[in-house]
Amino acid sequence: MDKPVRILLVLAHSETKTGLFNKFVYTSYYPSITLEQLSSITPDQYEVEYVDERYESVDLFWKGTLVGISTLTPNAPHAYLIADAFRKRGKKVVLGGYHPSALPEEAKLHADAVVIGEAEISWPQLLRDFENGELKPFYRAPLVDPEQIPSPRRVPGQYPSIGVVQASRGCPYGCRFCAIQNVEGSRFRARPVRQVIEEIRTIESERFMFADSSLTINSDFTKALFQEMIGLNKKFSCYGNINVLQNDDELLDLARRAGCETWLVGFESINQDAIRHIGKSTNKVQEYASGIKKIRDQGMSIIGLFIFGFDTDTPNIFKATLNAVNTWKLDRAGFAILTPFPGTIVFDDLDIENRIFTRDWAKYNLRNIVYYPKNMSVKQLFSGRNYIAKKFYSLPNCLRRSVQEKNLTFDRFLRRTAGDFLLNRYFQKI
Repeated sequence: MDKPVRILLVLAHSETKTGLFNKFVYTSYYPSITLEQLSSITPDQYEVEYVDERYESVDLFWKGTLVGISTLTPNAPHAYLIADAFRKRGKKVVLGGYHPSALPEEAKLHADAVVIGEAEISWPQLLRDFENGELKPFYRAPLVDPEQIPSPRRVPGQYPSIGVVQASRGCPYGCRFCAIQNVEGSRFRARPVRQVIEEIRTIESERFMFADSSLTINSDFTKALFQEMIGLNKKFSCYGNINVLQNDDELLDLARRAGCETWLVGFESINQDAIRHIGKSTNKVQEYASGIKKIRDQGMSIIGLFIFGFDTDTPNIFKATLNAVNTWKLDRAGFAILTPFPGTIVFDDLDIENRIFTRDWAKYNLRNIVYYPKNMSVKQLFSGRNYIAKKFYSLPNCLRRSVQEKNLTFDRFLRRTAGDFLLNRYFQKI
């Protein structure tokens, strides 16, 4: 009897050994179940192993046949090195994910095949072609029916720090800086509620996170989902849009009863001109304060996400934003530098204007600057972002936010303190 074909799936990450902070951030803000979903759509006759490089390094001397590597833009150079190393050792390599989907021709230089967009249809077809010796250079499939979006095939005890669930795909908003539509498209697709509930029941950990781009795109779906989640005794975090959270009291009430602890909200900017410029018409800066208060009054916390470097930004944006987030009593915040990811409108605009000064993809990580800002210098943008991060995560400010949090249990205090301590240590070094 022939031995089964061995497949190695890799989630590429170039910062595997940076310690607790990296693991905290990339499992809190950027969770992924890519490998588990790929494993679940791989036919049973294959022997599948997977490595998430956020947790462990990949073995370049792995003894198998086919290697599939998924990568985001900042990890692409590292992914290409891995791909090249495996190919030199005679392995067939497939690249996929956000970066290869945006730049498939570039990715093909390092792979035998490239999967563009979602993989539920493409990956099984690719495997059939591989078995028949007919591997094609590119695989692109239509958006998958939401009923076919798989539950991940989890390995008990592997990467157990937080559960991850994806209830929907697709985002219709089309923000100029966002790359989600490259893979998931602009059409919102919700999985059947019953499937999502059954998946949540299987999660070992008490807490999990929804990996959806936003759970407020279709409130009727989310309300039905939250209603069914009541009584599951799970705690969760999820992304949402402030305009919906501000105006839908029923949704907030159901979220709290379902076990929501934290909303991650893309405020993006405190400048309404910037909001208009990036195409996020749903955000109204004048409603931020009341929306935040409503969420906090329900006993849920908020992580506010902000971006600096828009063409409307000037050097005074940093202190103004710090004053605003302190006044609003945000529980935690993420401060990113505008990054023109390939495949986005902002990348195309800046490229046409010759303002992108490097295509070193490793620097496209929301922390470095890769283009010339319009109304400030590169140095002002870099130092300004670091200034607000250091100030917000100073120990006095972290302590003040813990004291002001409503319904602060001892368990939440410990987890919050540990997270703030890691963020403080990180930002004080930059």
